[in-house]
Amino acid sequence: MMHSYNDTYLDDAMCNLGDMMDYAMFDLKLNGDDFFTSFMETGVATQFEMGNPKVITGMSGVELCDLVLIKEKKEIQAISPRNKEFDEPEYWCGWALCYFQWYSGLRFIDIYRRGLTIEKILSLYDGLHDEDISLFVKEAYKIINSKKKEMVTNLAKIRKARGLSQRQLSNESEVTYRMIQLYEQRQNDINKASVATVVNLARALGCDVEDILER
Repeated sequence: MMHSYNDTYLDDAMCNLGDMMDYAMFDLKLNGDDFFTSFMETGVATQFEMGNPKVITGMSGVELCDLVLIKEKKEIQAISPRNKEFDEPEYWCGWALCYFQWYSGLRFIDIYRRGLTIEKILSLYDGLHDEDISLFVKEAYKIINSKKKEMVTNLAKIRKARGLSQRQLSNESEVTYRMIQLYEQRQNDINKASVATVVNLARALGCDVEDILER
């Protein structure tokens, strides 16, 4: 499996993300999910998952937290981080999430949208924080795969809004019925479909190509 950065930096990255979440939630009393949303929306998460050395190893967790707040144009509070054990819930949450993002190669935003929220990770703490990280990875995959199955694809949404069955869309677009099923079941990634396929589907649905792609 390809990772966005070398495992040489992984321990530092995990500690820093753990420190960031601990500082945000415990010291600054911020809601974990609200803060993590800011982490993603400000682009700091993107730099982290890409393995930008300045972000994953060059900054402390407190500095990462402050960077997010600065980009959100929020006031920085001069609060010293607590002296903590490394298995505190808030720290473990960021530490484990960092490992899963690195291991899976998924973007933080995709992980989050598929149900692995900060609240959810904290709920796993009691049962998993003393266990090998591989058990957290297995549980995380269960959560995001379950959520992924529940999410309706853009193709399915638009097709249903047009009042078309999969068979009718197949006839209109000249894309096989089975391929449409696979795209809507997420067994095939429509973002990797040929240009001709997505153009034909979009034309048959009367929408732009971008409307049926997954973001």
